[in-house]
Amino acid sequence: MKSALCLLALFALAASASPAQDHPTVTALPNTVYVGADGKFETAPDTAVIQFNVSVQEDTAKKAYDLASKNVEQVRQVLRDNGIEPKAATIGFFSVQPRYEWNAGKQKLKGYRVTTDVTLKLKDFSKIGPLTQQLADANVSESQTLNYVLESMEEAKNKAVEDAYRRARNSAEAVARASGRAIGELSYASVDTFENLRVPIPHMGLARAAAQTAPPPTEEFTPQNVTVTAHVNAVFTLK
Repeated sequence: MKSALCLLALFALAASASPAQDHPTVTALPNTVYVGADGKFETAPDTAVIQFNVSVQEDTAKKAYDLASKNVEQVRQVLRDNGIEPKAATIGFFSVQPRYEWNAGKQKLKGYRVTTDVTLKLKDFSKIGPLTQQLADANVSESQTLNYVLESMEEAKNKAVEDAYRRARNSAEAVARASGRAIGELSYASVDTFENLRVPIPHMGLARAAAQTAPPPTEEFTPQNVTVTAHVNAVFTLK
């Protein structure tokens, strides 16, 4: 009986080893088996996030503000032209900052810069290419950033946890069979989930406008899948 318990302990230690992650220390009770396993869920992103700024500079604050307002109206029109309601985009506050330059050791007011940020979330990926191209042609922004994300993240995490638990239970059952025992009820579990970082794809608007005949950078490509991983530590009783 002692040799069987030692065998269980060795199997449990091997199954729960994971050098890349820190997990809680659990003291296994007699007639239990402690296992750990990794699981994952991979799916295509469901949302594209386009971010860009509107930034202008003029010699007076009023001129800068008026020009920024005009550029924002151009953004609204580009959205409408692509079948997108302007209210679908979120816009930050307008920031007005004086710009200075040094001349002969003296500070001189050069003008005023007005900036604001715009964020748009799209479910229809077919609109990305035309939209980013038209924004570049309108010359209202110095840069654009495109990022693909998964908004239904909680559901993805749950599926990753289910996969990790299934693997953990399979390991526990293998340990139990090796010692002539059977798995009982789950008496303890801990869960950690992780998601891969999305790398933004920058689009330089001014450079894009100079090459209007070129297709959008995202055309005919498939967005990289979003992968969610989970680690489950579990303690099962032994029959």
